[in-house]
Amino acid sequence: KSGLDPGGAWHAWGMACLKAGNLSSAREKFNRCLKPPMDLNQLNHGSRLVQDVIQYLEATVKPILIADDDYFATLRELEATLRTRSLSLEMMCEGKLQHNSYYQECLFYLHSYGTNLAIISFYMRHDCMREALLHLLNKESPSEVFIEGIFIPSYESGKLHMLENLLETIDPGLESWGIYLIAACKYLQRKNYYHILYELQQFMKDHVRAAMTCIRFFTHGAKSYTELGGKQTWLLKIKDHLKVYLQEVSRSAGRKKMAFTFRKKMSATDVSRHINTVDLQMEVTKFLHQCESSGTSQMTGSSLPTLFGNNNMKMDVACKVILEGKNIEEGFGIAFRVLQDFQLEATEVYSKVAKQLVKQQKYSEIRQLLKCVNESGIAAKNDGDNIILNCLNEFKNIPAEDLDNLIQDMDSDENKIQAYVMCNKLRSAYLVSVRQEKARAVQLVQHVRQLAESSGDNVVKAICAQWL
Repeated sequence: KSGLDPGGAWHAWGMACLKAGNLSSAREKFNRCLKPPMDLNQLNHGSRLVQDVIQYLEATVKPILIADDDYFATLRELEATLRTRSLSLEMMCEGKLQHNSYYQECLFYLHSYGTNLAIISFYMRHDCMREALLHLLNKESPSEVFIEGIFIPSYESGKLHMLENLLETIDPGLESWGIYLIAACKYLQRKNYYHILYELQQFMKDHVRAAMTCIRFFTHGAKSYTELGGKQTWLLKIKDHLKVYLQEVSRSAGRKKMAFTFRKKMSATDVSRHINTVDLQMEVTKFLHQCESSGTSQMTGSSLPTLFGNNNMKMDVACKVILEGKNIEEGFGIAFRVLQDFQLEATEVYSKVAKQLVKQQKYSEIRQLLKCVNESGIAAKNDGDNIILNCLNEFKNIPAEDLDNLIQDMDSDENKIQAYVMCNKLRSAYLVSVRQEKARAVQLVQHVRQLAESSGDNVVKAICAQWL
């Protein structure tokens, strides 16, 4: 009459029937107020009303006790109830307790009014992981339901291996679990749970991604190459994963292309290239570890460069290797291989090294660097000259004698003139200019005269005018 919602009354009546043990009557009452969810895959446990019913039924599972007037009966009942909660519910899935009316009642309400997550969580609470997984597959629930209902509870309760075994038992190829496993990996990565991620990737036989996780273990948080020296086992693991992947690819090459759909793919040439990178990184690590141990290490950067970074970082590795040896020659061989393998801009690296040597006032080592570059066999004609020209931006700091020696080492007269002009040594620029072929010499001397005029060097201006 008053137009109030009768749902609350039906629910209260249903709960009263449950408590009285009248299960069929309770079903009838609840049928009038409980509604199935609009979306079975929503990430919650259904309406509060359904949850109350399940909660009550789970709390009411009791063993059948022999009637006993003994005053210890209440203690026995308590003990038996506790034992039933832990032990007998584990047996439900084997069918021993599936006939328990309260258990069946829970499933009735969950299947009628609950979400997939609620059903799966119920199975998981009662150690029925297999049923939870089969329900997930049958309903084709999205990966969020798997993460929330099965994966998180499994690793939090230390049952990840049990989960892995069941996944494999249900589908030995793991193909039907592909989307769920990839989602679990992404979830672990977001959470920074890299050790669990690595374990899962190994179980999935996803060797390429496992190798990528090992790279992170090797590089993450290291502040020095001494630290990286202690983490070299990760480099060996990267190689192992990549080699196993290559074997599997070659084995499956003859078969249909069905296998490994959710595992990361990579071409055999790329894998070989990565194995080569790991070998080179091992050499770099060994060398720089020795340099740091013997105290020859000079550079301290904010981040530690490795060959697993981008090209700029690889160039930093090459620079570091050249600069940190006892002398330039010691690390040049390894650095040269880094430049060759990754096809890096060699002149840019050598120029960087040379500028660093100017800062460290090791001018004789710049000449040693030029010697190594020229002897490497693949240096272009002007590479050495370009390295010196790039260095001359710092010339204010270079003592006159060392500056002259460096410019004298240049191959091309044109470059020498350019270097002298950059350093404002106009007289020296004039002396090299006049040695050129006549027509070119006239152009060069005219240029030097203009520079002398604009800089107010009357002596050089007069000499140039006289020669012209």
